[in-house]
Amino acid sequence: MFDAIVVGARCAGAPTAMLLARAGHRVLLLDKGAFGSDVLSTHLIHQPGVAALARWGLLDTVLATGCPPLDPVSYEVADIRLEGLARGVEGQRAGYAPRRRVLDPVLVEAAIAAGVEYREKCQVTGLLYDEEGRVVGVRGKYSGGGGFTERARLVIGADGMRSTVAELAEAPYTILNERLTCAYYAYYTGVPATLELYERAGSWVAAVATNDEATLVLAYFPQSRFDEIRADAHAAYLEQIRTTAPSLYGRIDGREPVERLRGTGDQQNFFRRAAGPGWALVGDAGHHKDSITARGISDAFLQAECLVKHAGERLGGDPADLDKALTSYGEERDATLVPGYEATLSVARLDPHEQRLSLLRAVRQDSELTSIYFDTVAGIGTASALYTPKLLALL
Repeated sequence: MFDAIVVGARCAGAPTAMLLARAGHRVLLLDKGAFGSDVLSTHLIHQPGVAALARWGLLDTVLATGCPPLDPVSYEVADIRLEGLARGVEGQRAGYAPRRRVLDPVLVEAAIAAGVEYREKCQVTGLLYDEEGRVVGVRGKYSGGGGFTERARLVIGADGMRSTVAELAEAPYTILNERLTCAYYAYYTGVPATLELYERAGSWVAAVATNDEATLVLAYFPQSRFDEIRADAHAAYLEQIRTTAPSLYGRIDGREPVERLRGTGDQQNFFRRAAGPGWALVGDAGHHKDSITARGISDAFLQAECLVKHAGERLGGDPADLDKALTSYGEERDATLVPGYEATLSVARLDPHEQRLSLLRAVRQDSELTSIYFDTVAGIGTASALYTPKLLALL
């Protein structure tokens, strides 16, 4: 009997398993992939996520991989250019964008070091229930053949947007919105950048420095154009960069990406119920939003800490007490993440309206306001924090 089984060993599951093990629990961590494999991801970690890595004692390990700080940040839309750095959180003012093949092993190794039992290349195919309908374990199969059954007081689904655990537990959607964008990205070397954001009507482009002296270059399109874009994705990708970010296009023009162009039109926007009797969801399994604001990793870290805070001390006690803790986890998760969700949907509509442009023209006149604005980009605060007496005077 494990205290917890965590399904999915990426940036939500591995920290959840690690934190539970550090709290003294016996944890099994399962993943259908192989250790150190890459995954489709924008992989930017905003300052709240960086602060979490620091709290866990893992930030120095990530930085030792050669991942550069994203300092300064620039943002261009219409006739407006902002450049600066967020005020930050817990002393962390810069974001980082480690490749997932770098970050995920760091998280899994930390979980193993904390005492987690880790198994890879195995897929959960069912949940075990007791006579009262409570989840009490999982059954699954290994990719090389053979099955397994394991029991636990809590089964945690951290297995992504198409979560098997969420499907098996029949976790209902509590918020569900339409898809708004499709996105394509590639990596280039010899393209100097930190974090650059460019926006115009119907388009969003970003450049992000990452490991191996490479730069991640992303282009976003309206979801309604997905069939058109994927017919010749490479040409559409370059044209979107050329028309939205000419200076960036000049740096990549004539260069071949170091890896193939990748993309997706399946950027779902939802919240699922966070937990039920004997089960819980963290990361993209329970909440997913468009990657345009790149908050997925930081939000996954937040959910891991939130779940362990509420449920960690209840794993060995009365199941009714655990259920109450899981309910509290869901309430805090939603209260914390819904504002960022709504802000992301606003950005993903790719329609910079005049009211926001007027706000940004005022913000660019003051370095402190610019830093507060970049706080909102990073998810440190909400847009309401911008409305200081100084901004109101400028407006």
